[in-house]
Amino acid sequence: MRNRALTDLVLAGPAALVVILFIFLPVAVVFVLAFTDYQVGARSANWIGIENFATLFGSRQGRNALLNTVVYAGIVIPASVGLGLLVAMGLHRLTDILPRLSAVLRTVYFLPVAATLVAMAVSWQMLLHPSLGLINTWMSVLGLAPQQWLSDRGLVLYTLAAIGIWQSVGYNMVLFLAGLATIPTALYDAAAVDGADRGWSRFWTVTWPMLGPTTLFVVIVTAVNAFRVFETVATMTKGGPAFASDTIVYALYREGFVYFKAGYASAITVVFFLALLLLTALQIMLVERRVHYR
Repeated sequence: MRNRALTDLVLAGPAALVVILFIFLPVAVVFVLAFTDYQVGARSANWIGIENFATLFGSRQGRNALLNTVVYAGIVIPASVGLGLLVAMGLHRLTDILPRLSAVLRTVYFLPVAATLVAMAVSWQMLLHPSLGLINTWMSVLGLAPQQWLSDRGLVLYTLAAIGIWQSVGYNMVLFLAGLATIPTALYDAAAVDGADRGWSRFWTVTWPMLGPTTLFVVIVTAVNAFRVFETVATMTKGGPAFASDTIVYALYREGFVYFKAGYASAITVVFFLALLLLTALQIMLVERRVHYR
């Protein structure tokens, strides 16, 4: 037993030590700093209790960042999951008819996932330029009024959400394609015998139930990515105009790495972590009840 325990310790010990030092220990430090007024470079810090959290939820700027994040996620999650499923089903059927065209379209849809997001954000900035951008040029040709996509307070958040959907659809498509490939054809044959041989009846009877585990995973991953949106905001708007596109993660970056308010940034981190934990738990509890595992 001792030899076995020693072997287990040698094999698992280094990895466990790395996890403790680089994951659990930093998390514990962040939770402690969230209740202090510590600033980067200061020699000491004062214990201020929940003052940082009160500032976050009590200030207009803090509430705005939270609300913008919720609105962004509320748009991106259902749209990117729904479009990813729709594209995957279309390409799955196209594979049997035109396999080469299906392969090309898969590459095109997956390109935003494989490309560097910062580079793509710069490209979107050029496309959305108010006077030189291709999108406004097309709108003028169609007789529509050009828009200030990134400088209009009423449009900027929805513009970023559209880019987030564009970014996420390809990844979700790949996951749904993998799920569709695992559905046995015998189930469709059995459903056809019972009258569910086409269209929505075939989808609701066989496809959707069998995609349950895949859908649960896609929803969780998409939700996490949507709530931690940062690159597009930092590259394209920096939270503006007038904090109209400010999000919780960008606020964390600004307070911690621009203003060096480590205590306040830690409080934002704690709120963000707990919100993601709660969201994931709710998704698992509500969605997993309808998931069928084979």
